[in-house]
Amino acid sequence: MSTIRKFEEIVCWKEARLLNQVMRKFVSEKRFESDFRLTNQILGSAGSIMDNIAEGFERGGNKEFIYFLYISKGSCAELRSQAFRALDAGFLTKSEFEHIYEKTEKISFLILKLIQYLKKADVKGYKFK
Repeated sequence: MSTIRKFEEIVCWKEARLLNQVMRKFVSEKRFESDFRLTNQILGSAGSIMDNIAEGFERGGNKEFIYFLYISKGSCAELRSQAFRALDAGFLTKSEFEHIYEKTEKISFLILKLIQYLKKADVKGYKFK
């Protein structure tokens, strides 16, 4: 694995950014306008995925980075749950829901792989940055 010098280079952060853009597009549509709370929760969770990856990376240590990656992974699950709520409320089509579900699963997997890498690197005494 090559050295990553900025969080913007991390694949799971890039994927989370794309998902955030998708979610912002969905919730800006008229069908979501009746549920401001769910809209805000969706935007918060989607943003939290990428923001916690960035914050953890900038902390400079593997242990803190791993901690923030777990928070980010939790936000993926939270967004997935909110997508179920949006589907059940009729705000998302089944196809839109499936897209979000697949994206959150992919990002969660990428985060897990990064955590596993960092744990191995930490045992060996390496630093991520």
